[in-house]
Amino acid sequence: MDVITTAVTAGAGEGGVSAAYQMLKSRLSAQSSSVADAIADVEEDPGSRSRQFALSDALASAGLAGDRYLRAAARNLIDEVERRRNARTPATASLDGAPNHAVMKVFFATDRELSGDRHPARLFGAARGQLRYGSCEVSIPRDHRMGELESPSLLRMEFRQDPEQHVVLLSADLAERESYMAELRQAIAASGSRAALLFIHGYRTTFEDAARRTGQLAYDLGFRGAPIFYSWPSQGKLSGYILDEANVEWTQADLSAFLADFLLQCEAEQVYLLAHSMGSRAMAKATASVIAARPELASRIREVILAAPDIDADVFRQQLLPALAPVPSPLTLYASSEDLALHASKAVHGYARAGESGPGLVVAQGVETIDASGMDTGFIHHAYFAEQRSALSDLYYLMQKHTRAAERFGLQAVDGTTGRYWTFRA
Repeated sequence: MDVITTAVTAGAGEGGVSAAYQMLKSRLSAQSSSVADAIADVEEDPGSRSRQFALSDALASAGLAGDRYLRAAARNLIDEVERRRNARTPATASLDGAPNHAVMKVFFATDRELSGDRHPARLFGAARGQLRYGSCEVSIPRDHRMGELESPSLLRMEFRQDPEQHVVLLSADLAERESYMAELRQAIAASGSRAALLFIHGYRTTFEDAARRTGQLAYDLGFRGAPIFYSWPSQGKLSGYILDEANVEWTQADLSAFLADFLLQCEAEQVYLLAHSMGSRAMAKATASVIAARPELASRIREVILAAPDIDADVFRQQLLPALAPVPSPLTLYASSEDLALHASKAVHGYARAGESGPGLVVAQGVETIDASGMDTGFIHHAYFAEQRSALSDLYYLMQKHTRAAERFGLQAVDGTTGRYWTFRA
């Protein structure tokens, strides 16, 4: 990795607060809008190798990677971060010789095109492709903190990903459909719960991002079943919103086909569908399509969970909710008044989004709406469902204990003018 990308990653890993970081960021951003966008994407998840590669590529394309003044500023930033570092305690093996990390196996389906690069973080690009299947291995460090995607930090003198310390995409392997479905059936049967979790990611997400997030979620939730993610061709960058919108519409046919095939082939009795942000559009419409064509499959779906859904609120109320009514359990919707990505989406579309709270909070029959305002973390406050311990705890009791919102201790009911919804207890 070039020295400028290393420095930006280090500064972003500290929260982007140092003057040296802000100076370097300002100089880079002033010379290239594509580099500015790539820096913003690294800030969202400094541990994502795919985002680091994208920044390195943007610097090279803009002719900035070899600029001696920028390289000198980058070295100064690295030196500053190193001077501030805390004494690091080296990772030690456990007394029984076992590794200091767990390895989560997660299955995937994707209609991204293969990139031609064999590195797991770059195996798939952002172009449209055919539906492919496979599995990944994701490391979870033994001292993992719930909700975090641990990543390298120069503050701790960490220059590369280490499974003992970080959530890392270790491998990504393709499989033919028949062997993939057979392995999924075996994993579901072996779990005892005959359960599966299917996660559909949102806007600004790379294949690597989705794999790491799925591993972290399955680990933190203690999910007893097969974790799966469906990765559609999001551009994985801040400036990709318009293309992401086009691709999330395009992917719906493939997601519908995969979901129907999975429900028919894998004999899972409890399927949890969890979608985030823009991915909620594809998931809701694909699920509605499958139920309309094969109504008997609705009984296999235990929960439909929408986290910060970037869906037109009126479309959600008037079209999607009726189509999803055959699902036995109420839908769960996490909303927030502090979600910056949804504010941006509303500004683009001119209409309220289903994931917003405030006066337009979606409260409807068949939906358990949870106002997660105040629970947000990160640069754009858009991944609270996976990053806040109380939100994860709520998901745990929903998915593992099968308790409804009215029964979950961490929630308190609010009776609004349009009906009852829930907030997190202070």
